Amino acid sequence: MTQTPAYTVIHTPEADRLADIRDVSVNKDLPREERIAEFVRQIRDPYHFKCGGFVIRASFSQGGATLEECLRGILR
Repeated sequence: MTQTPAYTVIHTPEADRLADIRDVSVNKDLPREERIAEFVRQIRDPYHFKCGGFVIRASFSQGGATLEECLRGILR
């Protein structure tokens, strides 16, 4: 019996151009605004990046956490 994986990794040329969040490093001693700016500078597109072999596309629902709230959680 063949098992189906819970996920599929698809390698595309697009993935090669995306920033890998594992490579992002932000100095936690910087003021909040500078930490956010540095994170965005390194990740380039906080809505579309990769983590290893996975391409991440972030979206937010009405009434959910804002991008700022999510970034704050990442930068803590």
